Order: sequence, then structure tokens, then C-alpha cells
Amino acid sequence: MAIQESGEMYLETILILSQKMDNVHAIDVGKYMGYSKPSVSRAMGILKEGGFIKVADSGVITLTDEGKKKAESVYERHNVISELLMMIGVSEETAIEDACKAEHYISDETFEALKKFHTEKKK
Repeated sequence: MAIQESGEMYLETILILSQKMDNVHAIDVGKYMGYSKPSVSRAMGILKEGGFIKVADSGVITLTDEGKKKAESVYERHNVISELLMMIGVSEETAIEDACKAEHYISDETFEALKKFHTEKKK
């Protein structure tokens, strides 16, 4: 199932939060993203239906294998792009903001070239 930019952002947020806390709930996602409870609830329903997350009876949200793979891909793109932008002199705040936009739209070919360049520059 194809996923939209907003869905990718939710998956990335769940991944980040799961690295910081034992149990991620919809309220945690909403606070982190600054979204209302109804918006988060709707998104969680779509992601659950798409097979990207599981929601336990207790409300704990976990990524499925497919969801984790997608979240890690988006998060990697975000990190590489923001680091590259900072390397060329973009402020951290702007680099993070711009990376958040670009990570969803660049092609795999472009990202792989950026990633290769980033790896070479970090050496």
C-alpha cells in the first residue's frame, strides 16, 4: 500500500518516540507533532488499516515490520539530508525543516547519490 507524506511523518514520529520511551501512545504522537487528538486518531486508523502499525488494547502503538522499514527509510533520508545541508552552511533549524520537506519527494536515485556523497564527506 502506498503511503502519503503525512503517513510517513507519523511513522517517523512513532519510530523516534519508540527509541525514547518504552510505550508509545497516540497522545505521545500528538504532543510530539503538535496535532489534535482527532487528527492523530484518524491517522492511526489509516496506518493500522494499511498494515504499518499495530495498536494494542492498552493503546500502545508498535510499528509492523513494513511500518518500521518505511519509518527507518524516511528517518535515514531526514538525517542524511539535514546533515548535508548543515555541512554546506545551512543553520541547523533550517536544515532540519528543509530536510523534513525534501525527504518525502526526492527520488531513490537522488537520495542514494546524496547518501554516498555524505558518507564520503564524513570520512
